[in-house]
Amino acid sequence: MAGDRLFGLGGKLAAVIGAGSGIGQAVALGCARQGATVRCLDVDVDAATETAETIAANGDAADAGLLDVTDARSVDDALDGVVERHLGLDIIVCTPGVNVRKLILDYTDADFDKVVGLNLKGSFNVLRAAGRIMTARGRGSIILFSSIRAQVVEPGQSVYASTKAGIVQLVRTAAAEFGPSGVRVNAVGPGVVETPLTAPIQEDPDWHGAYAAKSVFNRWATADEMVGPTVFLASDAASFVTGTLLMADGGWTAVDGRFEPSF
Repeated sequence: MAGDRLFGLGGKLAAVIGAGSGIGQAVALGCARQGATVRCLDVDVDAATETAETIAANGDAADAGLLDVTDARSVDDALDGVVERHLGLDIIVCTPGVNVRKLILDYTDADFDKVVGLNLKGSFNVLRAAGRIMTARGRGSIILFSSIRAQVVEPGQSVYASTKAGIVQLVRTAAAEFGPSGVRVNAVGPGVVETPLTAPIQEDPDWHGAYAAKSVFNRWATADEMVGPTVFLASDAASFVTGTLLMADGGWTAVDGRFEPSF
């Protein structure tokens, strides 16, 4: 395998869900830069179209479409449409997520259903639809988005953390089930990233600073910094990588505390 093509995505078709903003938008742009033809999918089709137009303006190939991860039929139709239009589907990346920050005793049934329905059931809908297509084709890479909250929690994160841990187990099971057909399944685990989802935290200086201090770099990640881990998992460089959670958290889950003793 030539070194200059190890991380390249030339000749591949990548469907990026959540491409209208945040990490999904950054990943769509990043896949295009690495040579993939990108299908930008989002519940906000206008936003997805803007991302596709940005890619096309840079001279790369992209188009856009509607996909609502909470609706299994929408997922099936959108991914079948990708295959029909592009005659293939090599990579699928699913980035959407939602959080309702409340203590367990304050959580309502509606709050629970909202978070589980999008994060966990939505990821399952994508995994099932992509797996059906890719196992039949005998190849492909599926990348879901988990979080540091799959491993560490704080008050108010019960349901969100449960869904992110659940995504990891979905990934592991799918890797076992799809692997014999040549399909790889992995997850990226971001720490705190500057996206619309985290805007309320970024607006609170104390909260923003506390999270920045959890990284060994003393800062938040940008959405662009999630592109490299995702492209790696999508590329032939990760040809023997499946069933894994790749942490991209600035050391958050590796370092226990911030006190530095004298030596």
